[in-house]
Amino acid sequence: MEIRTDIRLGDCKDILATLPDHSVDLIFTSPPYADQRKQTYGGIHPDHYVEWFLPISAQLLRVLKPTGTFVLNIKEKVVEGERSTYVMELILAMRKQGWLWTEEFIWHKKNCYPGKWPNRFRDAWERLLQFNKQKKFHMYQEEVMVPMGDWAKSRLKNLSETDKARDNSKVGSGFGKNISNWVDRDKAYPTNVLHLATECSNKNHSAAFPEGLPEWFIKLFTKPGDTVLDPFAGSGTTNFVAQRMHRNSIGIELQPAYYDTLSAAVEPVQLILFESQNDYETTKHNGHH
Repeated sequence: MEIRTDIRLGDCKDILATLPDHSVDLIFTSPPYADQRKQTYGGIHPDHYVEWFLPISAQLLRVLKPTGTFVLNIKEKVVEGERSTYVMELILAMRKQGWLWTEEFIWHKKNCYPGKWPNRFRDAWERLLQFNKQKKFHMYQEEVMVPMGDWAKSRLKNLSETDKARDNSKVGSGFGKNISNWVDRDKAYPTNVLHLATECSNKNHSAAFPEGLPEWFIKLFTKPGDTVLDPFAGSGTTNFVAQRMHRNSIGIELQPAYYDTLSAAVEPVQLILFESQNDYETTKHNGHH
């Protein structure tokens, strides 16, 4: 199998226009947040963020396959002591554009920086918004299952009769649960909260996210040979992880310095000569970041 990693220099709105319709399985990206990273990306005022982003999301809607998923890592900034509403406004505007807002994941930053502010606490999380084009989309939930943990051993050891039958819930909601379904299971489906440390080495980029973030979503929404797009590639974390996991990828970067570093480090074409079902999970990535 041939895995291609295509890094392009330029404004993502222009470059996205050159990509074919329905050609991408997963879009995973973190665009510049409003008014931040001014030195590298110019900064977009919160009041103009939605109108800046909508032409980009229109192109993303076109290039994404009907069965594909768009995951947007974004966080509101605080403006004069108040949370800005531009992320909420963007969600509403994208729904009008034709996107389905399917789910919201939270990235809990396990090692967020300490600090003290007069009217708020440390910011320890960011949101990842999941958008789709249709209600049925590719999702490989078994790929991200997690160990059940010790609670299962004690909880499942002495099952009551109501546990073994499907128990109509005590609150009368009609949503019962059959606990015996979990006997002998060693894995469970995860929650929509991801606990990951931020990237310690800065990767020569002002806002790199950890490799575990794109890796989790690439596992969940794609299979080997699929295509992943990051229209704000930055240090290229999404592209490196995609290549390691045997996915094709496209990265678009506006800043020549980041583009040069990324395109020099990534292999444009990789030949995968043999593959067992899970070998992409065990392949270790050495280097580049």
